[in-house]
Amino acid sequence: MREMEDKMASNQDDTHDASGSRNNVENEIKRGLTVMKSIIRARDKGEKFEVHWSAEDQLIEPNGSMLASYIGFLVRQHIPITCDNWRSPELKVGKEKIWSKIQRSFHIDESRQKYCIQLAGKRLRGFRSFLSNKFLKDEEGKFVEAERPMKYAEIISAEEWDNFVAKRRNEKIHEVSDKNRKRASKPAYPYKKGRTGYARLQQRILAEEKSDATSLPEHVLWKAARVGKDGAVVEVVQNVYDECETLSQTLPSTEVQDCRSLLSRVLNVPEYSGRVRGKGFGVTPSSFYKKPKTKNPTNKEVMETLAELRAQVLELQKENAMYREERRGSEEKDTSDRASINCQPKFPEGITPCQLYLSSPTYRIVGKGKVHNTSGELLHHNPFPVGYMKVSVDLILDTDALLPLPDVVSETTLMRDAVRSFVG
Repeated sequence: MREMEDKMASNQDDTHDASGSRNNVENEIKRGLTVMKSIIRARDKGEKFEVHWSAEDQLIEPNGSMLASYIGFLVRQHIPITCDNWRSPELKVGKEKIWSKIQRSFHIDESRQKYCIQLAGKRLRGFRSFLSNKFLKDEEGKFVEAERPMKYAEIISAEEWDNFVAKRRNEKIHEVSDKNRKRASKPAYPYKKGRTGYARLQQRILAEEKSDATSLPEHVLWKAARVGKDGAVVEVVQNVYDECETLSQTLPSTEVQDCRSLLSRVLNVPEYSGRVRGKGFGVTPSSFYKKPKTKNPTNKEVMETLAELRAQVLELQKENAMYREERRGSEEKDTSDRASINCQPKFPEGITPCQLYLSSPTYRIVGKGKVHNTSGELLHHNPFPVGYMKVSVDLILDTDALLPLPDVVSETTLMRDAVRSFVG
């Protein structure tokens, strides 16, 4: 590839060979292939060009048109014109070469790779259409047989050209081509700014107006793109603009942000997938209407964030271990206290004053009374279960506490029902 670039650049610099005449290829080349000689020379010196982007992440000047042209040059070198599917895995190597060469000549962030590769796909489609219209169609738009143009012999092989021509003979291709040609021949609102795209047109307007704004409403930009050199605006364009202005004042803000532009509403046409009408290449509904495009983090930033998260997890694990240790100590103390209180051998035979505790749902004191530790005692005419003792209730501290052994017959189930009586 490097040798091809140098050879093509040399062919443009040296207009004559040693004998003073051009070879057969040079005789046919009138303008010559587009070779970005300034980029190649700057690259050889180790220099890179700065790239600038609009508020809506579109290429702008300075150097925006230079990068766009260079991408077109690269795609013609690395992607075959027979490519029908831009997403094909077979194009991976070619796309990687395109991106690598862009990075060698321009200061550009990794997050811009998707934009540049999508632009390369657009440039490829444009080049294929140019070849068809220029060499495979007559003045009436009908397909004709044609030899490979020698102007592109260095980048298009004879076999590749034959395959390209064969695909263009397909009837479906003819139908689509005729449909697009008829639609493009009589546009309702013709674009009048030539090769100046919406992004650079917007940049120029804002600069001329010395405005602090970073962008223009889509219908304003759409109208500006249809103003002729004489400054005149045709009536149908003005009418669309006026309707957009009126609609923007009356339409609720929630509807304005529903990924359908004012232009689409006024023109009563659907939005194309992945684009915003009146904004040009690179602006998508998801980025324009919902949220601004965020910069993807670098590998270094991802690793730094991961290290911070790991440190936070370790700190939380330490705090959790300390909490569990404190809780375990507290539970052991509660168990010890309960054992010391509930253990029967603590009470001598006879009647002994005591405090009444319950352990569910929380461990707490619920009243005061006396333990009747005598043999043969019954509770409500029933013997005591193992581990229980007969208690008389003198003072109630928690009136709604449930009794451990309620008396279903007398409906004594709560502490307030047991005052001056016996419980177990």
